Amino acid sequence: MNNLVVGIDIGTTKVCTIVADVRPEDIFIVGAGIEPCRGMKKGVVNDVAALTAAISASVHKAERASGYDISRAFVSVAGNHAASINSRGVIGIPNARGVRSDDVDKAIENARSIAIPHNREVLHVIPRAYSVDGHEHVRSPIGMHGFRLEVEVHIITVASTSVANLEQAVEAAGVIPDRFILNPLASGDAVLTEQEREMGVVVIDIGGGTTDLAIFIEGTVWHSAVIAVGGDLMTNDITHWMHVPFDVAEAVKVQHGCALESMVSPLETFLVQPFGEGMPTEVHRSELAMVMEARVTELFEMVQTEVKRSGYDGLLRAGAVITGGCAQLPGIREIAQKILNCPVRIAKPEKLTGMADALRSPSFSTSVGLLRLGLQMDTAASITFSADNGAQLTVGNLIKGFFQRLLPDEDR
Repeated sequence: MNNLVVGIDIGTTKVCTIVADVRPEDIFIVGAGIEPCRGMKKGVVNDVAALTAAISASVHKAERASGYDISRAFVSVAGNHAASINSRGVIGIPNARGVRSDDVDKAIENARSIAIPHNREVLHVIPRAYSVDGHEHVRSPIGMHGFRLEVEVHIITVASTSVANLEQAVEAAGVIPDRFILNPLASGDAVLTEQEREMGVVVIDIGGGTTDLAIFIEGTVWHSAVIAVGGDLMTNDITHWMHVPFDVAEAVKVQHGCALESMVSPLETFLVQPFGEGMPTEVHRSELAMVMEARVTELFEMVQTEVKRSGYDGLLRAGAVITGGCAQLPGIREIAQKILNCPVRIAKPEKLTGMADALRSPSFSTSVGLLRLGLQMDTAASITFSADNGAQLTVGNLIKGFFQRLLPDEDR
């Protein structure tokens, strides 16, 4: 298992650590550890010690399930502190010779040289498209002849303190973060088809504390954003309306919730135990659906506003793909179709094998997407590194040399 990697998805509601062998045809799950999250709110750390304990518990569960000691991992990042911008970089090619990989690197570096506030840092620089001597929409310019190479990149920045707090919690749990990856990029890698990426699609990952968006067009990311509203807001509405504890409200949402009142019979009821009452109270499920429909409608109106703000709303021929824990809410697809006025499908991670039963759910799209996307990013970075140093390394050797994140217990 040379492609054995680890991903730690740190969400507002849960921490999920996955150990897997990433193969071209599938992802073979070796072990996983899922733990309720503490110390996070809306994707931002608010208690380092509590978060460290949750990460540590998740990692230990994954270690026991897989039989490996975990020392390094790819880690997810969310929170509305994430922001994105598109930029262009240009370089001249001497004597119109063929474009080389170092020319591409220089063009990307020029595009990356933008002024950002001192309290922010660049998380990802993703090439969108190249042009050579004015010829647009070039996928790979290497080897093409021309005098001028231009690249357009998508730059994602995050608050330095937020990432530093997250890094501190992960390292305190005994794990070194190899790379931080923005949630919607990971989710998109796990659930989108190649055709959707090409035609234009928005992936909407609705988690507990945040809703993460990424717009893919012509095979790559054109826009990304994080909205600080998620499923927990619906749960909070239920706690106020029913006067019940948060965990009871969450159970009510999962077991009886519906995003569309018209889908629920007005005669259907269930029992709930509110604060200060001796006997359970009977609640009409249609009333619960009315409360939730208002919040879900508001959420997708915010999504629509962000998509329109990007300027790419007219290019999403494949529509929208919804994933994340709240994607399992009955009626959510119908509301999304009505508000976004486009095709909508609910998605979960595909092509999982091994110990994957618990992960075949929209809740784990980011967790699974971290694995392959992180490996791809590291492979690209390492190949660039080896080319710059004149080393002749195959991808297989790179994986063995750079990507060995864990070893069996008996080898340590």
